Amino acid sequence: MGFGQGPGGDHLTELTFDTAFDAYEAVRHRLPDASGPAPQPRQIETLAEIAADFDAFFLDAFGVLNIGETAIPGVAERIADMKAAGKQVLVVSNAAGFPQAALIEKYHRLGYDFPNEHVITSRAALLAGLNGHRDLHWGLMATRSTGLRDLEDLTLTYLEEDPAAYDAVDGFLMVGSAAWTNERQALLEVALERRPRPVLVGNPDIVAPRESGFSIEPGHFAHRLADRTGVQVQFFGKPFHNIYDLAFARLDPLPPRDRILMVGDSLHTDILGAQAAGIASALVADFGFFAGSDIQAAIARAGIAPTYIVRRP
Repeated sequence: MGFGQGPGGDHLTELTFDTAFDAYEAVRHRLPDASGPAPQPRQIETLAEIAADFDAFFLDAFGVLNIGETAIPGVAERIADMKAAGKQVLVVSNAAGFPQAALIEKYHRLGYDFPNEHVITSRAALLAGLNGHRDLHWGLMATRSTGLRDLEDLTLTYLEEDPAAYDAVDGFLMVGSAAWTNERQALLEVALERRPRPVLVGNPDIVAPRESGFSIEPGHFAHRLADRTGVQVQFFGKPFHNIYDLAFARLDPLPPRDRILMVGDSLHTDILGAQAAGIASALVADFGFFAGSDIQAAIARAGIAPTYIVRRP
Protein backbone atom coordinates (compact mmCIF):
# COMPACT_ATOMS: atom_id res chain seq x y z
CA MET A 1 0.00 0.00 0.00
CA GLY A 2 1.44 3.36 -0.99
CA PHE A 3 1.87 6.51 1.06
CA GLY A 4 -1.26 8.58 1.40
CA GLN A 5 -3.80 5.97 2.47
CA GLY A 6 -6.89 7.24 4.24
CA PRO A 7 -6.99 8.13 7.94
CA GLY A 8 -7.06 5.36 10.47
CA GLY A 9 -4.21 3.02 9.52
CA ASP A 10 -0.46 3.10 9.28
CA HIS A 11 0.97 4.94 6.30
CA LEU A 12 2.58 1.98 4.56
CA THR A 13 5.00 3.19 1.95
CA GLU A 14 6.77 1.79 -1.06
CA LEU A 15 10.11 3.13 0.18
CA THR A 16 12.90 0.61 -0.15
CA PHE A 17 15.71 0.23 2.37
CA ASP A 18 17.96 2.36 0.15
CA THR A 19 15.50 5.23 -0.23
CA ALA A 20 14.67 5.15 3.49
CA PHE A 21 18.38 5.27 4.33
CA ASP A 22 18.83 8.13 1.85
CA ALA A 23 16.05 10.04 3.61
CA TYR A 24 17.92 9.85 6.93
CA GLU A 25 21.21 10.85 5.32
CA ALA A 26 19.54 13.88 3.72
CA VAL A 27 18.65 15.33 7.14
CA ARG A 28 21.97 14.68 8.90
CA HIS A 29 22.42 18.43 9.39
CA ARG A 30 19.52 18.36 11.87
CA LEU A 31 20.77 15.31 13.80
CA PRO A 32 23.49 15.11 16.47
CA ASP A 33 27.02 14.69 15.19
CA ALA A 34 28.60 11.24 15.14
CA SER A 35 31.32 11.21 17.81
CA GLY A 36 34.81 10.55 16.53
CA PRO A 37 36.00 7.91 14.05
CA ALA A 38 33.70 4.94 13.53
CA PRO A 39 34.93 1.92 15.53
CA GLN A 40 34.97 -1.61 14.14
CA PRO A 41 31.86 -3.24 15.62
CA ARG A 42 32.16 -6.60 17.35
CA GLN A 43 29.88 -9.26 15.85
CA ILE A 44 27.80 -11.25 18.34
CA GLU A 45 24.90 -13.66 18.10
CA THR A 46 22.70 -12.49 20.99
CA LEU A 47 22.81 -10.10 23.95
CA ALA A 48 23.53 -13.06 26.22
CA GLU A 49 27.17 -12.91 25.07
CA ILE A 50 27.71 -9.43 26.51
CA ALA A 51 25.16 -9.28 29.33
CA ALA A 52 27.87 -9.48 31.99
CA ASP A 53 29.53 -6.34 30.61
CA PHE A 54 26.56 -4.05 31.28
CA ASP A 55 24.31 -3.14 34.20
CA ALA A 56 21.51 -1.46 32.24
CA PHE A 57 19.97 -2.05 28.82
CA PHE A 58 17.89 0.43 26.84
CA LEU A 59 15.80 -1.43 24.26
CA ASP A 60 14.15 0.10 21.23
CA ALA A 61 10.70 -1.31 20.50
CA PHE A 62 10.21 -1.71 16.74
CA GLY A 63 12.90 -4.03 15.44
CA VAL A 64 13.98 -5.16 18.91
CA LEU A 65 10.85 -6.17 20.83
CA ASN A 66 8.43 -6.41 17.93
CA ILE A 67 7.79 -5.88 14.25
CA GLY A 68 4.42 -4.16 14.05
CA GLU A 69 2.02 -6.25 16.13
CA THR A 70 4.26 -9.33 16.25
CA ALA A 71 6.73 -10.07 19.05
CA ILE A 72 10.23 -11.09 17.97
CA PRO A 73 10.73 -14.71 19.09
CA GLY A 74 12.94 -15.28 22.12
CA VAL A 75 13.26 -11.66 23.22
CA ALA A 76 10.87 -11.93 26.19
CA GLU A 77 12.89 -14.86 27.52
CA ARG A 78 16.16 -12.98 27.01
CA ILE A 79 14.84 -10.00 28.97
CA ALA A 80 13.62 -12.27 31.77
CA ASP A 81 17.10 -13.81 32.01
CA MET A 82 18.75 -10.38 32.17
CA LYS A 83 16.38 -9.18 34.87
CA ALA A 84 16.98 -12.37 36.86
CA ALA A 85 20.71 -11.56 36.70
CA GLY A 86 20.05 -8.14 38.25
CA LYS A 87 20.15 -6.07 35.08
CA GLN A 88 17.97 -3.00 34.61
CA VAL A 89 16.04 -3.26 31.33
CA LEU A 90 14.10 -0.27 30.00
CA VAL A 91 12.20 0.38 26.78
CA VAL A 92 13.35 3.62 25.12
CA SER A 93 11.11 4.20 22.14
CA ASN A 94 9.98 6.92 19.73
CA ALA A 95 6.37 5.81 20.23
CA ALA A 96 4.82 9.24 20.62
CA GLY A 97 1.57 8.37 18.90
CA PHE A 98 0.28 6.13 21.68
CA PRO A 99 -0.66 6.84 25.30
CA GLN A 100 1.62 5.29 27.90
CA ALA A 101 -1.07 2.94 29.18
CA ALA A 102 -1.80 1.67 25.67
CA LEU A 103 1.87 0.80 25.16
CA ILE A 104 2.07 -1.05 28.47
CA GLU A 105 -1.02 -3.02 27.47
CA LYS A 106 0.51 -3.81 24.07
CA TYR A 107 3.80 -5.01 25.54
CA HIS A 108 1.97 -7.22 28.03
CA ARG A 109 -0.10 -8.64 25.17
CA LEU A 110 3.11 -9.46 23.30
CA GLY A 111 4.56 -11.23 26.35
CA TYR A 112 6.72 -8.45 27.86
CA ASP A 113 6.46 -7.58 31.54
CA PHE A 114 7.57 -3.95 31.79
CA PRO A 115 6.41 -1.75 34.67
CA ASN A 116 5.17 1.69 33.71
CA GLU A 117 8.30 3.48 34.93
CA HIS A 118 10.51 1.34 32.69
CA VAL A 119 8.87 2.44 29.43
CA ILE A 120 10.28 5.79 28.31
CA THR A 121 8.88 7.27 25.13
CA SER A 122 9.33 10.33 22.98
CA ARG A 123 5.77 11.25 24.00
CA ALA A 124 7.04 11.63 27.56
CA ALA A 125 10.06 13.59 26.34
CA LEU A 126 7.76 15.93 24.43
CA LEU A 127 5.54 16.48 27.47
CA ALA A 128 8.61 17.19 29.61
CA GLY A 129 9.74 19.73 27.01
CA LEU A 130 6.43 21.59 27.24
CA ASN A 131 7.24 23.02 30.68
CA GLY A 132 6.48 26.73 30.50
CA HIS A 133 4.41 26.32 27.34
CA ARG A 134 1.46 24.28 28.56
CA ASP A 135 -0.86 27.28 28.48
CA LEU A 136 -0.61 27.60 24.69
CA HIS A 137 -3.32 26.41 22.33
CA TRP A 138 -1.73 23.59 20.33
CA GLY A 139 -2.69 22.14 16.97
CA LEU A 140 -2.27 18.37 17.15
CA MET A 141 -1.09 15.95 14.47
CA ALA A 142 -2.44 12.67 15.86
CA THR A 143 -4.92 9.90 15.19
CA ARG A 144 -8.23 10.43 16.99
CA SER A 145 -8.67 6.72 17.68
CA THR A 146 -5.60 6.62 19.94
CA GLY A 147 -7.19 9.13 22.30
CA LEU A 148 -5.72 11.94 24.39
CA ARG A 149 -4.52 10.09 27.47
CA ASP A 150 -1.38 11.81 28.87
CA LEU A 151 -2.39 15.01 27.02
CA GLU A 152 -5.56 15.87 28.96
CA ASP A 153 -4.21 19.03 30.60
CA LEU A 154 -3.29 20.66 27.27
CA THR A 155 -5.51 22.87 25.13
CA LEU A 156 -5.59 20.97 21.83
CA THR A 157 -7.30 21.08 18.46
CA TYR A 158 -6.93 18.18 16.06
CA LEU A 159 -5.46 19.23 12.73
CA GLU A 160 -7.70 17.87 10.00
CA GLU A 161 -9.35 19.45 6.95
CA ASP A 162 -10.46 22.81 8.40
CA PRO A 163 -7.92 25.54 7.47
CA ALA A 164 -9.23 27.77 10.27
CA ALA A 165 -7.86 25.37 12.89
CA TYR A 166 -4.31 25.80 11.56
CA ASP A 167 -4.58 29.58 11.78
CA ALA A 168 -6.16 29.65 15.25
CA VAL A 169 -3.56 27.76 17.27
CA ASP A 170 -0.37 29.05 18.94
CA GLY A 171 1.85 26.16 17.92
CA PHE A 172 1.89 22.60 16.59
CA LEU A 173 2.56 19.18 18.13
CA MET A 174 3.43 16.36 15.71
CA VAL A 175 2.98 13.05 17.54
CA GLY A 176 1.28 10.55 15.22
CA SER A 177 1.07 10.36 11.42
CA ALA A 178 -1.19 7.39 10.70
CA ALA A 179 -4.10 9.70 9.82
CA TRP A 180 -1.99 12.45 8.25
CA THR A 181 -2.41 13.27 4.56
CA ASN A 182 -0.68 15.35 1.94
CA GLU A 183 -3.61 17.75 2.06
CA ARG A 184 -3.19 18.30 5.80
CA GLN A 185 0.55 18.75 5.34
CA ALA A 186 -0.11 21.45 2.74
CA LEU A 187 -2.46 23.27 5.12
CA LEU A 188 0.21 23.19 7.82
CA GLU A 189 2.90 24.51 5.49
CA VAL A 190 0.71 27.38 4.33
CA ALA A 191 -0.24 28.27 7.91
CA LEU A 192 3.40 28.40 8.98
CA GLU A 193 4.46 30.42 5.97
CA ARG A 194 1.71 32.88 6.82
CA ARG A 195 2.59 33.03 10.52
CA PRO A 196 5.59 31.10 11.92
CA ARG A 197 4.91 29.38 15.26
CA PRO A 198 6.60 26.70 17.39
CA VAL A 199 6.61 23.16 15.97
CA LEU A 200 7.40 20.36 18.43
CA VAL A 201 7.91 16.86 17.05
CA GLY A 202 7.25 13.91 19.35
CA ASN A 203 8.67 11.26 17.01
CA PRO A 204 11.84 12.00 14.98
CA ASP A 205 11.58 8.69 13.08
CA ILE A 206 11.22 9.07 9.33
CA VAL A 207 10.09 5.47 8.85
CA ALA A 208 9.42 2.44 11.05
CA PRO A 209 9.60 -1.27 10.12
CA ARG A 210 6.28 -3.11 9.95
CA GLU A 211 5.34 -6.66 9.01
CA SER A 212 4.85 -5.70 5.35
CA GLY A 213 7.20 -2.76 4.80
CA PHE A 214 7.99 0.66 6.20
CA SER A 215 5.47 3.09 7.65
CA ILE A 216 5.89 6.85 7.31
CA GLU A 217 6.43 8.49 10.70
CA PRO A 218 6.15 12.11 11.97
CA GLY A 219 9.83 12.85 11.39
CA HIS A 220 9.25 12.52 7.64
CA PHE A 221 6.68 15.31 7.70
CA ALA A 222 8.64 17.42 10.17
CA HIS A 223 11.78 17.47 8.02
CA ARG A 224 9.69 18.18 4.94
CA LEU A 225 8.07 21.05 6.82
CA ALA A 226 11.44 22.48 7.84
CA ASP A 227 12.79 22.17 4.28
CA ARG A 228 9.82 23.93 2.71
CA THR A 229 9.07 26.65 5.29
CA GLY A 230 12.39 27.30 7.02
CA VAL A 231 10.73 26.87 10.41
CA GLN A 232 13.08 25.51 13.10
CA VAL A 233 11.31 22.42 14.39
CA GLN A 234 12.19 20.99 17.81
CA PHE A 235 12.58 17.21 18.06
CA PHE A 236 11.91 15.00 21.09
CA GLY A 237 13.09 11.40 21.07
CA LYS A 238 16.02 9.44 19.69
CA PRO A 239 18.64 10.45 18.56
CA PHE A 240 18.21 13.62 20.66
CA HIS A 241 19.45 13.86 24.22
CA ASN A 242 16.07 14.66 25.83
CA ILE A 243 14.79 11.07 25.79
CA TYR A 244 18.11 9.69 27.03
CA ASP A 245 18.06 12.15 29.93
CA LEU A 246 14.64 10.77 30.92
CA ALA A 247 15.94 7.21 30.66
CA PHE A 248 19.02 7.95 32.80
CA ALA A 249 16.73 9.46 35.45
CA ARG A 250 14.79 6.16 35.68
CA LEU A 251 17.88 4.06 36.44
CA ASP A 252 18.32 3.27 40.12
CA PRO A 253 21.16 3.01 40.79
CA LEU A 254 22.59 4.96 37.84
CA PRO A 255 25.52 2.95 36.44
CA PRO A 256 28.58 4.53 34.82
CA ARG A 257 27.89 5.40 31.18
CA ASP A 258 30.19 2.62 29.98
CA ARG A 259 27.94 0.09 31.74
CA ILE A 260 24.80 1.14 29.80
CA LEU A 261 23.92 -0.34 26.39
CA MET A 262 21.40 0.94 23.84
CA VAL A 263 19.97 -1.81 21.61
CA GLY A 264 18.22 -0.75 18.43
CA ASP A 265 17.71 -1.36 14.74
CA SER A 266 18.56 2.08 13.31
CA LEU A 267 21.89 3.81 12.84
CA HIS A 268 20.37 7.29 12.63
CA THR A 269 18.20 7.10 15.76
CA ASP A 270 19.33 4.38 18.19
CA ILE A 271 23.05 4.21 17.46
CA LEU A 272 23.64 7.90 16.77
CA GLY A 273 21.61 8.77 19.87
CA ALA A 274 23.66 6.39 22.00
CA GLN A 275 26.87 7.97 20.73
CA ALA A 276 25.58 11.44 21.58
CA ALA A 277 24.58 10.22 25.06
CA GLY A 278 28.01 8.65 25.66
CA ILE A 279 26.85 5.04 25.98
CA ALA A 280 27.59 1.79 24.12
CA SER A 281 25.27 0.48 21.43
CA ALA A 282 24.21 -2.72 19.69
CA LEU A 283 22.63 -2.76 16.24
CA VAL A 284 20.18 -5.59 15.52
CA ALA A 285 20.94 -7.21 12.15
CA ASP A 286 18.22 -9.79 11.50
CA PHE A 287 15.11 -7.75 12.38
CA GLY A 288 13.84 -4.26 11.76
CA PHE A 289 15.43 -1.64 9.55
CA PHE A 290 18.49 -3.64 8.44
CA ALA A 291 16.92 -7.06 7.99
CA GLY A 292 18.31 -8.49 4.75
CA SER A 293 20.50 -5.43 4.05
CA ASP A 294 24.25 -4.77 3.96
CA ILE A 295 24.96 -3.33 7.40
CA GLN A 296 28.68 -2.85 6.87
CA ALA A 297 28.13 -0.79 3.73
CA ALA A 298 25.60 1.36 5.56
CA ILE A 299 27.99 1.91 8.48
CA ALA A 300 30.76 2.95 6.09
CA ARG A 301 28.50 5.34 4.24
CA ALA A 302 26.96 6.98 7.32
CA GLY A 303 30.09 7.02 9.47
CA ILE A 304 27.91 5.85 12.37
CA ALA A 305 29.06 2.59 13.94
CA PRO A 306 27.64 0.59 16.85
CA THR A 307 29.80 -1.01 19.49
CA TYR A 308 28.25 -4.38 18.56
CA ILE A 309 26.29 -5.89 15.71
CA VAL A 310 23.93 -8.48 17.22
CA ARG A 311 22.07 -10.89 14.98
CA ARG A 312 19.05 -11.08 17.28
CA PRO A 313 18.38 -9.65 20.72
